[in-house]
Amino acid sequence: MSAHEKKIYNNQGFTLLELMVTLAIAGIIMVIGIPSFNDTIKNTRLTSNINELVASLNYARSEAVKRNMLVSIKKSATQWESGWNVFTDLNGDGNKGVGDIMLRTYGAVPSSFTLRGSANSLTYQASGMLNGGTAVFFVLCDNSDGNNLPEARSSKLVIVNAVGRAGLGKDSDSNNIPEIEDGTNIISCTSSPFT
Repeated sequence: MSAHEKKIYNNQGFTLLELMVTLAIAGIIMVIGIPSFNDTIKNTRLTSNINELVASLNYARSEAVKRNMLVSIKKSATQWESGWNVFTDLNGDGNKGVGDIMLRTYGAVPSSFTLRGSANSLTYQASGMLNGGTAVFFVLCDNSDGNNLPEARSSKLVIVNAVGRAGLGKDSDSNNIPEIEDGTNIISCTSSPFT
């Protein structure tokens, strides 16, 4: 074996000290990164679910215009988080009756989420405007801590105005909790979040 070959052979691998330093750095990065990664996953789930609600509202509105008839969207159980249905609504009562056609069914949001609305159903006219002319609000919260309070970056608000357009609630005070139209923060994820 030549001196050059011995030198190459002796430089391969890690020392115990190098390995310990590498593991310590990896541990620090994980301690810092994992909570941030969990927040990213939580925010992505929240955004994904609120986008599905907005898409279903837009779908109901477009079907009302396209079909030139009343189309309703109604929760499928006692609370909106259990899912909702979009259907034609011949008499405009917000209930699927005889002669109405089920257009689309949406499933439940994740079990740790709550979705509450200011109405049990809403109906779009053939013009795309809301039947009744009153804005409707929806609050989606990641309520995994069980305290039923909207917290920073854990809640989203959808406002359907009287014209029928759905949009996200603003956060003008930058506390990461959405506000209803008058600038008041939503105060609950489960009971009367709109007062």
